[in-house]
Amino acid sequence: MIHLGADDLAALLTPAAAVEALAGALRAGLDPEQCPQRSTIPVPAGELLVMPAASATYAGVKVAGVAPANPARGLPRITGGYLLLDGPTLLPLAVLDAAALTTLRTAAVSALAIDALAEPDASRLVLFGAGPQAYAHLESALNTRELTHATVVSRNAARAERLVTYARELGLEARTGSPADVSFADLVICCTTAHEPLFEGRRIPAHATVVAVGSHQPTVRETDSELVRRSSLWVEARTAALREAGDLLIPLADGVITESDITGTLAALVVEGARPPADRPRLFKSVGMAWQDLVVAGAAHAALAGARSARPDLSVPGGTGRARRQS
Repeated sequence: MIHLGADDLAALLTPAAAVEALAGALRAGLDPEQCPQRSTIPVPAGELLVMPAASATYAGVKVAGVAPANPARGLPRITGGYLLLDGPTLLPLAVLDAAALTTLRTAAVSALAIDALAEPDASRLVLFGAGPQAYAHLESALNTRELTHATVVSRNAARAERLVTYARELGLEARTGSPADVSFADLVICCTTAHEPLFEGRRIPAHATVVAVGSHQPTVRETDSELVRRSSLWVEARTAALREAGDLLIPLADGVITESDITGTLAALVVEGARPPADRPRLFKSVGMAWQDLVVAGAAHAALAGARSARPDLSVPGGTGRARRQS
């Protein structure tokens, strides 16, 4: 069985290829509404997330650890592994780094939403967060729109400055900023562990797009009720959003919106060509779903199989220099 670390995954699958894999799955008829739901298991160090999914070609399950105390130890907050199985036989094929897979697929989902929702000439990004997801989302936004400016807002000043430096290396005018900077944004991306709204929704321009990916908990949110009230609302799947998306469930409970105010889904944007109203902000709320892990993990495995078929002696760069076969 193959083990694919973070570097292996990056070598096998570009962000653009991950985006195309997800879009292709939706166009082929995958229904996110039928995806098995996430199981959350409290443990002393945090929680374990168990996320299974299956198709005719592949099956798989992610066991991700969420350890809030890890960053203070210099360790990643998200840990775990993804077990990829052959669909017809359920024989194990590969184990992938769960944190790297999650980062890649989450940014790819956001890229699909940005491509469909953001104004074609969107150039000013405000990015909340400075962790791995923020880096991946900066790159996905750059791959989707011709950005010129990036403002990083983070509680950790040192990490924010490092991300600003990286953004400048990518050719952007970049600086650190404050939540008030959303007043001048074309695109706002929230990649944080915040439990309360990060900015005032009244400040978001009517033409702007907001992408919120930081939470899958029904009592936690990155955006406020005013933004939700003002915006057209887009989700990966209605079932998942109404189960896990605190950004929507809290305003729902407070009577600010109703379920019918959810404008549409990712599949509607990608497959049906749905387009948002032009007179209000667009909010895409992502909770992360198991079908996304399966599609991207399967695409990585297919890329490895194809490369090995073409070049039997292929060495895939990774933490130890190559993808490793485990007994």
